Amino acid sequence: MKNSKIPRLTLETFAEDSYQVPLLPVEHFPVDSQYFVIQNRDNYPVKDYISPHRRKFYKIFHMTRGTGILTIGLHRYEMGPDEIAFLHPDEIMSWQTTSKETGGHFCLIHPNYFGREADHVLHLFKQYPSFQTDKAVIQLTQTQSAIINGCFEVMYREDRGESEDKKQAILLQLQMLLLESQRAGKNRARMAAHEGYGYVYRFLSLLELSFRVQERDSFVKIKTAAEFADQLQVHPNYLNSLIRKHTGKTLRDHIQDRLLHEAKSLLVQTDWGINEISDVLGFSSHAAFTSFFNKMTNSSPSVFRKTAKDAGRI
Repeated sequence: MKNSKIPRLTLETFAEDSYQVPLLPVEHFPVDSQYFVIQNRDNYPVKDYISPHRRKFYKIFHMTRGTGILTIGLHRYEMGPDEIAFLHPDEIMSWQTTSKETGGHFCLIHPNYFGREADHVLHLFKQYPSFQTDKAVIQLTQTQSAIINGCFEVMYREDRGESEDKKQAILLQLQMLLLESQRAGKNRARMAAHEGYGYVYRFLSLLELSFRVQERDSFVKIKTAAEFADQLQVHPNYLNSLIRKHTGKTLRDHIQDRLLHEAKSLLVQTDWGINEISDVLGFSSHAAFTSFFNKMTNSSPSVFRKTAKDAGRI
């Protein structure tokens, strides 16, 4: 293979990558999610995972108890109580819990949530410096942390309430949250992610770049495991071993999972015909697409779409 090589690791690096790497399942955000989601960690425990590109959601989470390791892009943060993190939709992130208990809140905000009446708030998000990977985590004082926790609690109550103006109340709290975090102004120290995770990150980045489906005439070119390894200049067996070690799945599993996720997204979020979706995703025929979808979900594409429509998700 041209320009490829198997990295030579020191004994210490090999031991660290081989025996102390946590298993981080790759999770794609549900294709039918609401535009605004807020959860309390007491009711929604945190779990270890990797989230790839195209979540399409800004994510903000605040810790009141516990510790964990947040990796955004190739920046690694060791987080603890009284800290808040800001995640941009375009960044790959992972979380590893390092304590028995965790506390706080998180919220997910889709750009479409703001609407025309709150375009100024979306502009604040787009310009907010902490949505950059090297400034993503802010250390708060206990007083600042209490104020921000109060903002999350108000949003949590409003989101579950019936007030006609609850969206306005939530938007006000989001702006207050950004303001208080900016006033804190103390970015948390970051470290570089270790080499093994770097390969996982770059593989997921390349995989996501393969799925830039915008229009009906878009075309997904699915690469093989060997092609991904060639782009990363490593041996396919080494890359596959790293991916499996970090995520519990092979390269081929991830490629198929991502293809299925895109198929579900197009079935739920567009009115394209099954044949059109099959063509966009690079299948040789409608029958081949249906066979793949049925094998992965025990359902046909048309039945999946009808079920989603009946459930009010379309």
